[in-house]
Amino acid sequence: MNDQITDTKNFFQELSEQLYIYISGISPTGLDWIFHIIVKLLLLGIVFLVLDLTFKFTINYIFRFFQSEEKYPIIKSIYNSKISNSIAHFTALLFIGGIHESIFVGALPKTTVFIVRAVNLGLVLILAGMLYRTLTAFRNYFTIKQDFYKIMALNAISETVKILGVFIFSIVGICVIFGIKGTTIVGSLGAITAVLVLVFRDTILGFVTGIHVATSKNMKVGDWVSIPKYSIEGNIADISLLTTKIHNFDKTISTIPTYDLLTTEIKNMQVMSESNTRRIKKSIYFNINSFKFLSDEDIERLKDINLISEYLNRKSTEIRKEKESLSHSDKMINGRQLTNIGVFRYYAQKYIENDPDVDENGAKMVRQLEITPQGLPLEIYCFANDSKWENFEQIQADIFDHLLVASKEFDLQVMQVSVKI
Repeated sequence: MNDQITDTKNFFQELSEQLYIYISGISPTGLDWIFHIIVKLLLLGIVFLVLDLTFKFTINYIFRFFQSEEKYPIIKSIYNSKISNSIAHFTALLFIGGIHESIFVGALPKTTVFIVRAVNLGLVLILAGMLYRTLTAFRNYFTIKQDFYKIMALNAISETVKILGVFIFSIVGICVIFGIKGTTIVGSLGAITAVLVLVFRDTILGFVTGIHVATSKNMKVGDWVSIPKYSIEGNIADISLLTTKIHNFDKTISTIPTYDLLTTEIKNMQVMSESNTRRIKKSIYFNINSFKFLSDEDIERLKDINLISEYLNRKSTEIRKEKESLSHSDKMINGRQLTNIGVFRYYAQKYIENDPDVDENGAKMVRQLEITPQGLPLEIYCFANDSKWENFEQIQADIFDHLLVASKEFDLQVMQVSVKI
């Protein structure tokens, strides 16, 4: 093996000497180094392409044995992100950097310095590309695992790493091109640190927000959220370092600063969507002047309503027994009495409890709220068993259509002003 490498070097050395003599003979005086650079770059480019294709074919051929995402998710992610190509480029260019001096023995100093710097710059660019593809590989891996919280954290980290990578590799590239020390450039940046912090303010805040959201697991891409501050309701499409994109239900797209996820009230309704239930919390306003005690005739008439007939029989018996011990029992206000609003409240409770479209495991409650100038609010609180928007609205409308009309049977007057709580 060593003999083959030695023979290869000898061959290129002989070829180099012949090219050096030939180019020096045809080049104009003072410009021979330019022609040397062009020829050397062409020759090295050909060698690089041959080596790169060879390494790339070999690496990709090996990766084909690990195509299964279930068995080898990490290797599959690396292959899809084309890190193998970056490895092939880096290995080939590293090989070129090691042999170019032994090939061009009679090279001019100017051409040697230029080629060394060109090779080093190429290595820096390949490493930068490899870093970018490595971050992509991590994202592909967690996408396969469907771990969206870690994807979100990785987005924040990767965007920050990319920005820092551009900054660091730019400095290294400048150092390689001009042959200066990195400490010289970094030292000069100390004077503008405050400016850099100001420029990257949103980047820093976005990075912190991404880490916080990922670790707290408050939300992720795909979640159904509502942001009252911006009147936005929809599904999160993407959370990047600087902006968060939301697909609204009206088919528009909203974009907000990512750091707002920390400072703004956000309602995450994804749990409701995943459980396939959605809360109904809405009130009917009744005119207080329509409230009254129920007479015996009213009670007998309402006993025909199946949902409350048993309740009325039981309550009537209790009230009758209580009145027997009271003086002036003929006066309705003495002792306990049934009211039309109270019986209707019981009826509404039984109605939602027996409604097949209301989730049987969720809370079901009919309650009175604080009296307002618009009347007494009677709030219906329950959960529809279908979270799909159009189905939910249909279920909610059916419940209130029925209760609004049923209230007439109880001689209740619904106010024309209806406020959603």
